[in-house]
Amino acid sequence: MNTSAWHRFKHRVQHLLTPHSHDTADKVDSQLSASAEGIRALWISLAVLFATAVLQAVVVFFSGSVALLGDTLHNFADALTAIPLGIAFLVGRRAANRRYTYGYGRAEDLAGIVIVVFIAVSAAVAGYEAVQRLLHPHQVSHLWAVAAAGVIGFAGNELVARYRINVGKRIGSAALVADGLHARTDGFTSLAVLLGAGGLALGWQWADPVVGLLITVAILFVLKDAARQIYRRLMDAVDPSIVDKVEQTLAATPGVLAVGEVRLRWIGHQLRAECEISVADDTTVVQAHTIAHTCEHDLIHAVPRLTAAIVHAEPFSRDGKDHHHLIRHHRRAEHRHSEPGKADHQHGGHRHT
Repeated sequence: MNTSAWHRFKHRVQHLLTPHSHDTADKVDSQLSASAEGIRALWISLAVLFATAVLQAVVVFFSGSVALLGDTLHNFADALTAIPLGIAFLVGRRAANRRYTYGYGRAEDLAGIVIVVFIAVSAAVAGYEAVQRLLHPHQVSHLWAVAAAGVIGFAGNELVARYRINVGKRIGSAALVADGLHARTDGFTSLAVLLGAGGLALGWQWADPVVGLLITVAILFVLKDAARQIYRRLMDAVDPSIVDKVEQTLAATPGVLAVGEVRLRWIGHQLRAECEISVADDTTVVQAHTIAHTCEHDLIHAVPRLTAAIVHAEPFSRDGKDHHHLIRHHRRAEHRHSEPGKADHQHGGHRHT
């Protein structure tokens, strides 16, 4: 038994032993489950951040720390960033219709833009406060309580950050990951309060504002990463390794002679694929349909968070006959910019949805 045959046999055995379904209802249930997990993450994060801010507010009341007051208000405001993302998850659960044929999953990307703006504002506010403290130093009492509140703020935000990032990666939500990065920046801001209090305890009046400026720089780096992630999602970018996985899976499917163009896009936290394959030119429509259906089936099993694949099967001509002459001129400009060496596959033949 060769390697390819062994992999096919192994997949069939796993397929028989693993509960699965490819019905439309089951795909929708998977999407709803992911959205529900995202909404649950937002509610838990909101509760943790709100509790953190309340504890800090108590310390502000007794210490009179202006720096901690700013951090507390910031944490209260950031707890509310869960609202746009929560709305996006709820909107994303709406069914597709004749106007929004792909559904409402892109609402998450719009929420991601709002979150990136929040991170940018956080950087601006942190930088402004640091400069103001440098120009107008403030006397702070009860430094031990302020330091403890800084630790509480850092711990609460870091806990929320890790939770959001892990859930976001698990369900494929770039917006939730960005929101987790935002929470991490808030933890850095709280940590600056701790370091500033330590410096003040040593008599270094410049310590708090200088640390604040350093934290602003760190926030800018996080802003860059979050903005790049959301930008790539809006531009339909995917990890090239996923494209490689799709091409390998298609090539290993019995009846596929060649793999043509592969396109993938994120819609919310779900992937959709459009693929072209070549089959023998004497293949019947029924046989081509079976091959295309098998390709879709194998892709859904092989690629995480892939919920649908449109597989276009076309005849593989050994005599060089052009099966796409009727529409070739319509896509000439598109293929002029295609990757070198790519097979010139056009729409035609069988299309399976």
